[in-house]
Formats: sequence, C-alpha cells, structure tokens
Amino acid sequence: MAMNASEKSIDATNTGQPKQLRRGLKVLGTVLITLSAITPASSVFIIAPGVLEQAGTGALWSFLAAGVVGIFMAFVYAELASAYPLSGGEYAIVGRTLGRLPGFLILGLFLITQLLILAVIALGVGTYLGVLLPGLNGQVTAAVVVIASAVLAVFDVKFNAVVTGIFLAVEMAALVVLSLLGFLNVERPIGEVLLEPTVLSGQSDLAPTSVGLIAAAVAVAIFAYNGYGSAVYFGEETADANRGIARAILWALGITVIAELLPVTAMVLGTPDLAATFGAENMMNHFVIERGGSTLNTVISLAVALAIINAVIAITLLSARLLFSTGRDRVWSRSINRGMASIHPRFGTPWVATLVTGVVGAAICFVDETLLLVLTGTGLVVVYGSLCVAVLAGRRNGSTAHAAYKMPLFPLPPLIGLGALVYVVYQNALDPKIGRPSLIVTGVVLLIALAYYVFVLRRRGTWELRGPEEDNSTTVDTPATTEPEKP
Repeated sequence: MAMNASEKSIDATNTGQPKQLRRGLKVLGTVLITLSAITPASSVFIIAPGVLEQAGTGALWSFLAAGVVGIFMAFVYAELASAYPLSGGEYAIVGRTLGRLPGFLILGLFLITQLLILAVIALGVGTYLGVLLPGLNGQVTAAVVVIASAVLAVFDVKFNAVVTGIFLAVEMAALVVLSLLGFLNVERPIGEVLLEPTVLSGQSDLAPTSVGLIAAAVAVAIFAYNGYGSAVYFGEETADANRGIARAILWALGITVIAELLPVTAMVLGTPDLAATFGAENMMNHFVIERGGSTLNTVISLAVALAIINAVIAITLLSARLLFSTGRDRVWSRSINRGMASIHPRFGTPWVATLVTGVVGAAICFVDETLLLVLTGTGLVVVYGSLCVAVLAGRRNGSTAHAAYKMPLFPLPPLIGLGALVYVVYQNALDPKIGRPSLIVTGVVLLIALAYYVFVLRRRGTWELRGPEEDNSTTVDTPATTEPEKP
C-alpha cells in the first residue's frame, strides 16, 4: 500500500522524527508572514524620516524610484523562487545556479546579516514602548522580545501566520490613521510638491532639493521596501510553492509600496510647517502630535511597537528555516547538523533551529547598535547582486528552466537591479561613518566564509545542497553541485 504524505515524512529509522517541514500554509499565510517581516509601519516611522531628512519633499520621488527598482528585484526573486522554493532561501538558489562556492559565500554573509537584523529590529521596541514606560531598558526589552518570539515561532506555522496577521492588521490600521491625518488636512498641492521639491537648509529654512539629493536618498528608500523576497523561506511549507511563492513575493512588494508611500505622501502634504517637521527629532511623531494630539501619538507609538514585535516573530521564523537548511546541507559538525535539521513531531517546525535563533538573537541585542548597523549595512546589497547574476545564469545554463514563473522584460529587470545596486555601493562608499566601514566588514565576512569553505567543507567533502524529498522533481541538483568535492 502506498504511503501517504505524513507517513512519508517520518524517518525510516522509526525515530518518529519528521524529515520534512509540514506544508500547512496557503499563499495568503505566506504573504502575511512576509509583510510582517517587512513591517511597513516600522519603515515609515524609522527609515522614511532618513529619506525625508536627506531629500525633503523630494523623498516622494525617491520612494517612487525605489518602488520601480523593487518591482524589478521582485521579478528576479519570483523567478528564482519559483524554480527553487527552498527554506535555504538565497544561498540555496545561488548554489544551484552559480555553484556551491558562490552559494556558500552568500550563506556566510546572509546567516550573519539575518541574525544581526533580528537584533536591530528588536532594539526598536524599547524606543516606542518608552512612550508609555519611560526609562525602559531597551536592550533587555529587546532580548526578552526575541526569546518570547522564538518560543512562539516553535508552534505550527499556520498558527504563527494567524498571529502575525492579527498584529499586521493593527500595524496597517496605524498607517491608515497616519494617512488620514494628512489627506484630510492638505496644506500644499501634490503638483507643487512633485515639481518644486524642497529640503531643510540650516535650522528653519527650506531650499530647493537637487536631483543629486533625491537620487542619493533612493539608496535608503530601497531598503525601506526590503523583505518581500523572504517569502521563499516558506517555500517548503506553502502549497503549490512553485507558483505560490512567486505570487506571494509580488503581492508582498505591491502592498508594501502602497502601505509606505501613501502615509509618507500624506505627511508631506498635510504637515502644517514643513521646516518644523523636517527639523523635529522624530518627524512622524511630531506630525501626529500636531494633527492628532499626544494621546493619538501614544496609541500609534504602541502600534509601532507591536509592529516591531511582529517583525521579530516573522524574522525569527525565516531565520530558523535558514538555520534548518544549513543543518540539512551538512554545514556544521554531525551533532549540530542533526539538531539544526530536527523537526518538531507535533508542530512540524524546525524547533531546535528556532530556539537557537532566539538565544543568539537575544545575545546580540546587547551589542552596540551603531556597530550592528555597520555589520548589516551592505550585506544585502551583495545578496541582491548575486541573485541578479543567478537569474541571468539560470536562463543561460538551464538551471531555472523548470520555473513555473518567468519574469517579463527579461533581461531588463536583473540588469537594472545590478545598476541600482552598484549605485547603492557607491553611496555607501561615500559614507565614512557607517557605509564605508560596512563595505569593509562585508568583505571580511566573505573572506571568512571562503576560508571555512576551503579548509573545512571542501576537505570534509560532505556539504550537499538538499531539498525536501517530496519535491525532488524541482530541487534535484546537477552533478556539478551535489557530488562531494575533493581536496
């Protein structure tokens, strides 16, 4: 008698341990978790002010341009994720299209970046909870949030999709309120803002925004939309993943652009005094207090804190799946691999990898925040660049020929994406405080990953790129990527 899917997922050694993640998500659930990881409210309140400070009202052009770049990068992500909807995400894709060494370099870079980003996001909780609880220790609060999120993330992924969906609804409601405060109190026409953009000059004067300032701010705006590609990490838990993950990525980007662009536009159009708002320590809170009062500002600040907590839960979920994949691909020692690849027999989730993510993320919360920004600043640029190259190579060598989704306008999207990323690297190189040191750190991390690959994995000859057995038809590697390499 043929085995059913649940029987098939149990180890043949009769240990009772599942060998595969449970396919319990529909596309909607994947979209909800992905949007929670992006956390549009946090981007509006934390990242958008940096774009506004740099470009003034010209930030609207910066966000529009970043949205165009995001569309092209989403096309790249969607095609690659359609071919390889694997929990290893970017490294699993690059390893199967460009080879194991490039794949491992991306793994080394993204593994560190992902865990650090978890702490960076969590540290924002204390800032917004501090409105209600003054004197709150930000680092301790962040660590507690990370640990609690890891415990929650052990439970069934469908349950987590519901939880993040509820939190996301609160987050979106806060953005709707912010948008209404501006659109119901318009102070200046949209045409004037777009055709005659201004930026704060000195303490209280406004001056015309140059094209150069608007272009420079695009680099920051691109990262405000970042995270839509994380849907791929749930590829082994989403039904009809070869088509569903591509749809989830495109939907996540579209919703994110709307959810961030509308409130930013509303604030620019509706703030009574642009110079005062641009010069405020916290632009968005200043605007909310002016238009809605301090009580509403407290409510929205709590909603933002909840959005950050929601993001921590979502990022913990995807980071755990990345660690799970490293265990399955035999990146570590035998005992660590076994633990990382363990799946909870009841919840069907990578429970050991999830708890490890929580413990490591909580510890990183006590690292200096400026240092964390330096360590995470440009790693994603390299990852994005590798994906653009991977989709070009995949079309050429046939490694993505089985993808159910094919991007329009090929090869324009990856080429434009590469051009935008080169520009971002250039802008970072001009920044001596965070950007330039971050580029150096990224180079060092890549060298460390290269050394580990050459002196550990290659000598051991055990690292393999693996996928779930039920999807062998779409995840089988070519001999060049699966046969153990010899020293």
